[in-house]
Amino acid sequence: MNHSLPVRVYYEDTDLAGIVYYANYLKFIERARTEWVRGLGIDQTRLKAEDGIVFAVRRVEADYLKPGRFDDLLTVVTTLDGVTGARLVLKQDVQRGDEPLFRAVVTIVALSEGGAPARLPAELRRQLESQLSEK
Repeated sequence: MNHSLPVRVYYEDTDLAGIVYYANYLKFIERARTEWVRGLGIDQTRLKAEDGIVFAVRRVEADYLKPGRFDDLLTVVTTLDGVTGARLVLKQDVQRGDEPLFRAVVTIVALSEGGAPARLPAELRRQLESQLSEK
């Protein structure tokens, strides 16, 4: 299942040349991941309160392909690419129409509130694995 999030490029997102500042792509994909999780019906506040689980980015592999510009309407497409007992791998593309601008592979890990590695709750893992089987 792909999740799409529209993102408008505002003046504050650009550098002196009027193109998207490179670090802002990371903000765009973070917002998209949050909405992807929400779209699955996962309440991260409840997950933390009931299971003591939080998510953290472990690794980002990023490719900057073309510049986004002020006032562009971009789309961030998020796709689950893998899941293990304590880890998710997501592919995230930022595009302008059909034109890819930025691509990332992001590894997310589950942690206890104290920062130790933690296993995903079994029901959550089953739900995520079902997403993979729909690909």
